[in-house]
Amino acid sequence: MIAVLNRVVDLIEEHLTDEFDLATAAARLGTTEYHVRRMFSSLAGIPLSEYIRRRRMTIAGAVLISGNDDLLTIAVRFGYGSTEAFGRAFRAVHGVGPGEVRRDGGPLRTQPHLRFHLTVEGSTPMDVRILELPAFRLIGHATRVPLIYVGENPHIKTHVAAIPEEEHLRLKGLGNTEPAGMLAVSDDLDPDRSEGSELTYLHGVAVDAATDVPPDLDVINVPAGRWAAFRSSGDYPATLQITWAATATEWFPSNPWRLRPGPEIVAVLDRATDFSTATCDLWLPIEQSGQG
Repeated sequence: MIAVLNRVVDLIEEHLTDEFDLATAAARLGTTEYHVRRMFSSLAGIPLSEYIRRRRMTIAGAVLISGNDDLLTIAVRFGYGSTEAFGRAFRAVHGVGPGEVRRDGGPLRTQPHLRFHLTVEGSTPMDVRILELPAFRLIGHATRVPLIYVGENPHIKTHVAAIPEEEHLRLKGLGNTEPAGMLAVSDDLDPDRSEGSELTYLHGVAVDAATDVPPDLDVINVPAGRWAAFRSSGDYPATLQITWAATATEWFPSNPWRLRPGPEIVAVLDRATDFSTATCDLWLPIEQSGQG
C-alpha cells in the first residue's frame, strides 16, 4: 500500500494542471479509489482532495511570481473557470490573494511533495477476527453529525442521551445477529474523511435480513461480505480511536486486505458505569486486496 500511495502522489504531480482520474489510477494499481482516499487521509493527516488543492496552489504561487501570464490564463491553467474562483482557492491556501503575491512576492504557504515511508512498529499485536457475514440490517435511531477524530463527539452524545432507557432495552431485545450488542454505526462518510464533514450516525443493533423492522426505527441495509473485527480495551474513547488509527498505519499496510464501501461499526461489549473505560469491537468492511 505504501508503494501505491507513492505512485498516486507521483501521478498527482503529473496532473496538477489537468483532471486527475483517481478511480482509473487506483484500478491500474490493483486497488480502489475508496481505499486510497481512506488510507491517504489516515496516513497523511489531510484529505487527498485537500492535498491536491494545496499542491496546485503551491505551484500556482510560483507561477504568479516568476511568470508574466495574466491572472485568467493562470486560473484556466490550474482548472478554474474564472479569476474569482481561482482567487478564492488561492486565498484559502495562502491566506492572501494572487494580486498581493504578484505585487509583494508573498507570503506563500508551501505544500511539500509528500512521500510515504514504512516505519516498522507493530510492537502491540492487534486482536482481529476476519468473518464472512450474510446480508443483515442495522436498525435503531439515526441522525446526521459532523466527523470528529479526537475525543468525544458531543453531537453523538446528545443524540444517544435523548434515547429513553426503555428504548435501549427494546433495541437490545431486537438484536439477533453479528455484530452483537449495542452498536454505534457510522455510514455515508465523506470519501476523504474530512474533519467536520457530515456522516450518518445510527445507535442501534444488527438483525438478520429476514427480520421485520418496527416502522418507528431507521434502517441501514448491509449486503453480504467480509468484515474485520478489531478488539480494543481501555480508556474510552481514546483506546478505540488509537485502534481505529492503527488499522490504517499498521494493519492494512501489512495485510492483503483493503476497505470496501459500507458502514463502520463499533460494538460496545463491556464498559464502566461512567463509560470511562470500555471493551469494543471495531467492525470494518473489507475485501481481498489486489496487492495480496
